[in-house]
Amino acid sequence: MKTTRAEEETLAALLREVRACRICEARLPLGPRPVLRAKASARILIAGQAPGLRVHNTGIPWNDPSGDRLRAWMAIDRETFYDEARIAIIPSGFCYPGRDPRGGDLPPRPECAERWLAPLLERLPRIEFTILAGSYAQRLHLGEGVKPSLTETVRAWRAYTPRCLPLPHPSFRNNQWLARNPWFEEEVLPYLRKRVRAILR
Repeated sequence: MKTTRAEEETLAALLREVRACRICEARLPLGPRPVLRAKASARILIAGQAPGLRVHNTGIPWNDPSGDRLRAWMAIDRETFYDEARIAIIPSGFCYPGRDPRGGDLPPRPECAERWLAPLLERLPRIEFTILAGSYAQRLHLGEGVKPSLTETVRAWRAYTPRCLPLPHPSFRNNQWLARNPWFEEEVLPYLRKRVRAILR
């Protein structure tokens, strides 16, 4: 079903509001720069955590090694990945949250989802499949359906399909997790690729 001009304009207006958001400006070390992409016709939603420094600097979501790995997991090229008419990208937090002194980035700011997630999802009525990359996205989208740990949630992936698929975050920080859990590449990735291919064909 094709989207109507009214649907596209309504979502575009909402995205302009989101990109102008300054709710947590005082808590962002580099200031606000919401990074997300969507059109009302999108059929796949990629939900991650929050932009890293490189994504903040470029304004392009998943424009880093984690994005390269995610595209490899999905078996699609950059052109397809960034076709917002088919793939929406809405992270748990829209702005770079800063570095965690203990390593890595801080968690996504909660204000984004609290204020904007429901209105955005309401304007994406054609989403058939949501990829939940990492524990923040899984807790946000699965709610009480999430398991006690990321490993348990991803291992239970069949319980969430065909609407959702929980994945570990594709960061290099999860290389050891991937090595300890070979079933992920053997079982989950073939399903992911088949599902993506079927929707985008």
